[in-house]
Amino acid sequence: MSLFVASRSAFRAAAPVKRSFQARRYATEPTTPPAAESPKSGSNSTILLVAGAVGLGGAGYYFLSGTSAAKKAEAKVKEAAGAAADKVPGVVAKKAFTGGEQGFVSLKLEEVETVNHNTKRFRFKLPEDDMVSGLTTASAVLTKVKPEGAEKPALRPYTPISDEATGYMDLLVKKYPNGPMSSHFHDLVPGQHLEVKGPLPKYPWAANKHQHIGLIAGGTGITPMFQLVRAIFNNPEDKTKVTLVFGNISEDDILLKKELTKLENTYPQRFRAFYVLDNPPKEWAGGKGFITKELLKTVLPEPKSENIKLFVCGPPGLMNSISGNKKSPRDQGELAGVLKELGYTPEQVYKF
Repeated sequence: MSLFVASRSAFRAAAPVKRSFQARRYATEPTTPPAAESPKSGSNSTILLVAGAVGLGGAGYYFLSGTSAAKKAEAKVKEAAGAAADKVPGVVAKKAFTGGEQGFVSLKLEEVETVNHNTKRFRFKLPEDDMVSGLTTASAVLTKVKPEGAEKPALRPYTPISDEATGYMDLLVKKYPNGPMSSHFHDLVPGQHLEVKGPLPKYPWAANKHQHIGLIAGGTGITPMFQLVRAIFNNPEDKTKVTLVFGNISEDDILLKKELTKLENTYPQRFRAFYVLDNPPKEWAGGKGFITKELLKTVLPEPKSENIKLFVCGPPGLMNSISGNKKSPRDQGELAGVLKELGYTPEQVYKF
């Protein structure tokens, strides 16, 4: 799964987090922030360090040109360059999606990675190599395709999992039976194009907007949660605590598990993840069956806590059970389900 995720750690990961559904509290925050969470300077030295990384990546790309390793190196160079541009005062990266009257943009598919039995990761090339998607946290894009014989085109929103990338955009798509958009995605091959429009604003995030957030996801509902998590832990000024409850059918269905585990090990005082499986293997130590009221009561921040927010995203069955479905993209609908029973208010819950 790491084929597309360009990340490089400057520190060793902490020992794996011990999970327990009985403890709400996080470990005490250290007096001196660990290297992973120390503030990043916006000074020239920071820019020079990033530029050095770009140079090293470029050298690797030069010697490996034409190989799959070269493609990985090139992606890392682009991402580092985009991050460097964002740190230079007055320099704003060009945005592929500007909203408004821009309309749909035709993107070329560069690569496809099979993640599991029904999910693939698609990398689309942005119109220019030095462009970023232009999406803010949290937002999505709208895809469009007209299936053969259909009267109207199919439209489907997706949350990219490559927000800071330069030159490309990654979408994680699960194939659903008789799903016209997901079926079209899974039939795509590199070189073909897809119509994409954006951004579609969701929940406006800002550093430290909430002290503690809870994320409840099922299946590909993890993608907007991952966008939030990345924004939080990529920002050294953001000290938000995050608890994730992620439900799936089987262990193979847990998407982005490697990336989430790395974050959990890196930020054990601030990030905890709990996994629940409908069909767990014999050796499974996590939750079993559905996401229950008892589990959420144990691991989520309490309703009476100050400045908390819960986010929910998943298939209709999960939404109905946990929070109730939203009525439309602009209407959250009434709060229902387990979260209402636990005493949370509509203002404390956001449905993606």
